[in-house]
Formats: sequence, structure tokens, C-alpha cells
Amino acid sequence: MDKSWMKKSRLSRDYVQGIKEFLEFASRNASNDGTIPCPCMKCVNSYMLTVEVVHDHLVSYGISPGYNCWYHHGEIMSATTSSRTSQSHVEEIRPGYGDIRDMLRDVFPMHTRNMDEYAKESNLLEPSDQGPSMQRAQEDPNEDAQKFYDLLEDAEKHLYEGCKNFSKLSAIVHLYHLKCLNGWSNHSFTMLLQILKDMLPSDANLPKDSYDAKKIIKDLGLDYEKIHACMLFWKEHANDEVCHCGASRWATNENDLQHNMSTSSKKRKKKAAKVLRWFPLKPRLQRLFMSSKTAASMKWHAEGHTNDGIMRHPADSIAWKTFDSQYVDFSFDSRNVRLGLASDGFNPYGNMSTSYSIWPVILVPYNLPPWMCMKRSSFILSLLIPGPSSPSNDIDVYMQPLVEELKELWDVGVQTYDISSKENFQMRAALMWTINDFPAYGDLSGWNTKGALACPSCNYETHSRWLKHGGKYCFMGHRHFLDKDHRFCKDRASFDGKQETEPAPNMLSRFEIMMQTEDLDYKFGKTKANEKNKKRKKQADGDEIQPWKKRSIFFTLSYWANQKLRHNLDVMHIEKNVIDNVYGTLLNLDGKTKDNLKARLDLQEMGIRRELHPQKISSNKTYLPPACFSMILKEKDDFLKVLKGVKVPDGYASNISRCIQLRQRKIIGLKSHDGHILMQQLLPIALRGALPKKVASPLIELSCFFRELCSKVLQVEELDRLASRIVVTLCNLEIIFPPSFFTVMVHLVVHLAIEAKIASPVHYR
Repeated sequence: MDKSWMKKSRLSRDYVQGIKEFLEFASRNASNDGTIPCPCMKCVNSYMLTVEVVHDHLVSYGISPGYNCWYHHGEIMSATTSSRTSQSHVEEIRPGYGDIRDMLRDVFPMHTRNMDEYAKESNLLEPSDQGPSMQRAQEDPNEDAQKFYDLLEDAEKHLYEGCKNFSKLSAIVHLYHLKCLNGWSNHSFTMLLQILKDMLPSDANLPKDSYDAKKIIKDLGLDYEKIHACMLFWKEHANDEVCHCGASRWATNENDLQHNMSTSSKKRKKKAAKVLRWFPLKPRLQRLFMSSKTAASMKWHAEGHTNDGIMRHPADSIAWKTFDSQYVDFSFDSRNVRLGLASDGFNPYGNMSTSYSIWPVILVPYNLPPWMCMKRSSFILSLLIPGPSSPSNDIDVYMQPLVEELKELWDVGVQTYDISSKENFQMRAALMWTINDFPAYGDLSGWNTKGALACPSCNYETHSRWLKHGGKYCFMGHRHFLDKDHRFCKDRASFDGKQETEPAPNMLSRFEIMMQTEDLDYKFGKTKANEKNKKRKKQADGDEIQPWKKRSIFFTLSYWANQKLRHNLDVMHIEKNVIDNVYGTLLNLDGKTKDNLKARLDLQEMGIRRELHPQKISSNKTYLPPACFSMILKEKDDFLKVLKGVKVPDGYASNISRCIQLRQRKIIGLKSHDGHILMQQLLPIALRGALPKKVASPLIELSCFFRELCSKVLQVEELDRLASRIVVTLCNLEIIFPPSFFTVMVHLVVHLAIEAKIASPVHYR
């Protein structure tokens, strides 16, 4: 029997067909109960399993290397075979570099039938490998087909004479993969190629530099488009020289000015002031269905997940099901793609003293199952917005190519080949929501996340108060989220000196948002009118008249207004700010504590908690009475020693003990994930015995809230209970901590459970 399939990739068609033939052969010699030895790499013929289980093992783990004679399954072992077994075993244990032809089938499924025919005409296959196939057309191939044939030629061309492991294309692909994984520069990659050419035989088919390597592999779909930016010099504005705001399209510096003044006739190439890099979305979505590794998984949300009322995936959420009921034609085909959009700025340089902010825009395909959905390999880079400063409110300018593509994917779709069902279909896509930290939330949504109305969920009904001495707004009004018969609603002295009578705000409908943004004097893009709008008039108390900065570009998507949740509050970003407030105030850290002279003067101004009012001792000295949450030195030492002694498993968290400074009684350098671990796991332990019960209890309740909210599995009834419980917890914290403690980030905690109920577990958002 032909056993060449055993050496091929598990993803290849020959391997799958080979398994089928092997099992047919092995079934003839099966035991009485129908089981056979499993020859996979895990079982190595040690276990008797059913034919179906053996099939799954061979697909998942591969067949055992060196098992060339199937003597466990009835094949007679000859002397020749026996003598070659050890040699064959050595030959087969080689690194799994994959089958480059299978990769080409995934990238160009429409030309797969021509692959053998092309190889036959090019004399690249042995006569025994040539099978019946369609004759190629006599006219020249189109551009897409020509790319395929060029790549196929490189895939069949040996790296050098006698090389068995690599073709020209596979060598370039694997080398470039190493470049990307290890962050090599173009210059270092060129140096590597040059030294490899010197090491290998003279006929080695390697490119001479990084540029030539990119030209070869770009046809695999790894290219992108460069669009000059300020406004986008794109489409009808592709040939413009000046932006709407008056800025030049081209970068200028002193060298350019001197060159223009010189008499040299040589022309220098102009350099764009900014370049937006756009990675088209459609070919990347098509490839998810062209690849045999992901095509079946893209239908998991409809065919694979368990619908038992428990939330494990966005497909279990209210937002997903509501969208399905509103757009039945879209949800009818489970292959249509649901996407989430995430964006934030970061400094790409190692030197953090360099001020630079570049903004990647990443898409998450939610069709995939939980074990694939949020993996780094599943993320799709769509845009790379240049720095050096944040795009801020003008981020919509850079979003235009992506939004135009999303419109087309919704209205028309794109023809896609599904390799799992062996058919073409019209793939459509929809954007479910965005994922950002709070400042970026304001840039994408258009709501001003600063000032008196900073909470986008409460909208115009945000409860805030200007602190005269602190010089900022506090957000203490959480009692209106309680039932009106709750005892806290009539308690004046413990809160802000007023009785609470207002109801909780309701979630805005699409009509309310459209009405609020209808009269905005904002034109899309960078214009002089928009620059004037940034200098809006303010009222005497500092509150902005209009909290809306713009109507988001996403509202140009016909379905966007009907989404149940358009923009997500980033739980980890909020959690990090809350834990910073907590430990900064408990330890009374300079610059981080919310309990200082200004905070006490604000309490005096509000006429509440008289026991904490500052007492003037002399003309230049003021005494601040200790609060119930103030730690004495011994309590601080005990609290910090607990954190200093914590040891966690590798990969669970960073070494938090390095952030604890016992001598200075400080916590410094906590990253976002460190704050996540500190809030949910370590804070309840460290607080025991360090603070009075009335202070420790609500802080432990806050910690438990975040721990339950961040669970991988959620129940709707439990989220309702969490939403009610966190309101009481925040009210208890209002009784303990000063008003300055309640920044907008602390207030946003009250909305997190509601958003999780609408959308999905927080690690998807």
C-alpha cells in the first residue's frame, strides 16, 4: 500500500485519505469487539480503541513515526522491511515545516484544480503523480491566477540541488516568520539572507535582501495599503496636495528647504507627513474559511456551543440574540461573521521617555469557539494609525477605509470559498461593539468623558458635584440606583447632606441618541469649523453645554443604532483605577491618596462628617483628625508584609513583591494585570486584621464583585444579584471615604454587571 501520506502534513488531503485507507485495512483484522491498536503518537499501539476514536487520534496527534510496517494491524513484516525500520525512523523524525502546497490551496482555493496540471506542464511532477485534470485555458491567466502560478513555481523549486526539506517559497516563508516572531529589523534580516547565500551552495534560490523577500511573499496576502493622512488623501482626494485644515500633505524640514533653494536639477522624492496603513479586511476574513484549520470553527457559535442559558460566549448574550431576531437574513447563514473592534494607543519605542503614540485597530472574530476566539493568532490587524500624538476626536478620519469595507460587507458581502463544505457562499460581516479604555471610549463614541457629565451610561442624568477645594468633579450619587424604600435614601448626614428622591437613569434608546446628536455643528473630517468647535463656551461652574463632541462614524453603518451595546466599558482599566484609589488612600501615598487637606475642606464645605473636619492649631498648622480608614504604622507594615510575602505560580502574575517597598511603606510600579490580581485575590487577605470591620467589609465585597464579574461562565440571575449588590457596596464606601475618592472610574463600576448581562463574559470585551 502507498504509505507516503504518513510523512505529509496532518492538514493535507492526502493524509486524510491515507487515514481512511489505513482504517479500512486495519478493520479487516479487528478484534471481536471491533477495536484495533491505536498507532497515534500518543498511544503508540498500546491501547485498543474503536475505529472512530483511532481516526480522531490520528487526525489530532498524527501517526507514530517509524511505523512503516503495520504488523500490529495484520501486515506481514518482511526481512527487508525489518532491516530498514531503524533507518526509516531516523528519516521521518524531522521538524514539521508543513506542506507549502497545502498553504497555497488555502490561499487560492479557486485555482487548486489547476495545481497538478500546472506542475505537469512544467515537468515538476513525476509521471506517477500526474492525474487527470482540466486543461488550462490558452489565453493568458488573469492577475490573481498569475500570482498563484508564480508562487506555485517557487513552491516546487528546490532551495538548492538535492535539498529535500525546503523549496524556495517555504524557505522564505519560514525565515520571514522567524523575523516577525523575533522582531528582527529589515537590515538584520538582509544580513542573515546574505550570510545564508554564502553558506549554502551557489545555486541556492534565496532573495538577496529583505525587500526582494517581501516582493515574493506579498502575494500570499501579507500586504497592506499606504494612505497619506491628515485628512485621508484617498479616493476622490488621492491627488490633493493640501488638507481641508490647510496643512500640507508633505513633510518639510530644513534640508528640504535648502534643497529647494539650491540649483540642483535632481528631484528628491517627497515624503508624506503621515501615513495610515490599512490592512484590507475582506481577504483576511475569506482566509478563515479557506483554511481547513479554521473553516469549521467559524460556525461553532451556531453548531457547536451549548444553549443552556449560561453565558460562556458572546453568542449566549442578549445583544447577540437581539441582533439575530432583528436581522434574520444575516443570522440565517451561520458563516456570516460577527466582529468586535479594539483600539488604544501605545509607545512603540523601547525608550519610554520618547513621547509617541501609535494606534492599532484590531478586530476580533466572535464566530470562533472560546479556546480560539481571544487568542493572539485570531486577532485581525485592520489599521495602524500613525503618531506621534493621539488622533483624539479625529480618529473617525482614519476609520474611513475600515467603515467603508464594513458597509460593503454588510450590504453586499464578498464571495468566499468554504473549504469545510466545499462550496462558495456570499459572506457578510457585522460589527457588534468596540472595546477601549475610557479616554478612547470618548474618542470613538463622541461623548465627552470629562466634566460633570462624564458617564456615558447615565448620560444627562449623571449625578456629579463640583468640589470647590479639590478642583474636580466627584460622582457620589449612587443612592438613586437603590429601591426608593431603602434606608440609605433618607440618610442625609452619612452621604451628601441631601435626601435621595431621583430614580435611576435608563439606558438610552437609539432615538434618544440620534435626537441628542442631530443638531451638532460638526462636519466629518479635519476642518477649520471643527477646530473652532473644540473651543466651546463653558458655563460658570465649568460644565460644558454640549457633552456630545460628534456623531460617531459608526452610525453610518445601517445597523449600528440598533445594537444593544455599542461601546464597552473596559473592566480591567476601571479595576486598575479603583485599586489605585484604594491602596493609595489606605496607605496615604503622596499624589495617590484621596484623603488630604483639600478633601477635608470639601467635607466642611458640604457640612457632613464633622468629626473629620480640619482643625486649625496655629496660623500655619492644621490638624487632620484620623479617619476610620487611616492605618497606623503597624497596620501599614502588616498589610504590606502580607503582599511582600506572596508567591504565585509562573504565568499567573508578575512578581508583585517587587512592587512593595517596606521601608518607605509604598506600593509602586503595579501594571494593569498586577492590579487585577491584587484586587481580586490578595486584597481580601491583606485587609483582614489591618482595618476595622466596617471598613474592610465593603472593600472585600468590592473585591468579590470583580472576581465574580470576571468569571469565564456567567448566569443572568447572578448578574442581576451582582448589579444590586454593587450599588449597596458603593453606598457603604460613600459613608467611609471622602467625596474625592469617587472619581468617574469608581462610579463606572455600577454599570459593569449590566453590560455583562447584555453582552458576554468580560474577557471577550
